[in-house]
Amino acid sequence: MLQVAPYFGYLASLLLIIALLMSNDLKFRWFTAAGNIAFICYALLLNAFPVLITNCILLTINAAYLVRVYSRKEKFDLIEFTGEEKMVRKFMEFHQTDIQDYFPAFSEADLPGNLNFIVLRDLVISNIFSARISPSGDAEVVLNYTLKKYRDYKVGRYIFEKENQILLDKGVKRIVYMTSVHKNHLRFLKVMGFEKQSIHGRDCFVKNI
Repeated sequence: MLQVAPYFGYLASLLLIIALLMSNDLKFRWFTAAGNIAFICYALLLNAFPVLITNCILLTINAAYLVRVYSRKEKFDLIEFTGEEKMVRKFMEFHQTDIQDYFPAFSEADLPGNLNFIVLRDLVISNIFSARISPSGDAEVVLNYTLKKYRDYKVGRYIFEKENQILLDKGVKRIVYMTSVHKNHLRFLKVMGFEKQSIHGRDCFVKNI
């Protein structure tokens, strides 16, 4: 068993390095906790009690943080906008580079006439959404951008499940993404239950409301 101990040490070090590269607090905590567990295994194999005690304490701290985050009741609000509001324009301007990574075809000129809203999470703008609604009830999403620190799928579930009445009131029957170019966004669509369907000869991502 002593022969495998170094591998747990290497794994723990790698996990902690990855954790330090994370900009998302939750991912940081999950990778750190995994690193703590690997270090605990390493310490048990080598009877390295200082390492064992330290990582047991750190694992407890990380576990307590994660429990607190996942059990915390956050307040979500949804506010419609037209596209002329200065705060919204400042938000899009500040996050323009990241928005273009996820929605390269998006332009502010797309906003007029769309269903536009921002999602507040504990009174902080966490998401900006815009969709073009067709007479048949398709809401073609041109923008659904969530800030990096809030990409834990809670905003998506709020829009498409908990607060989908605003979509239903606008006559929306299904949500449509004509394209998706970012791997993280593709993962988001899969988690949210979107399925590939052909619309006008194009492979799109669709979710019924």
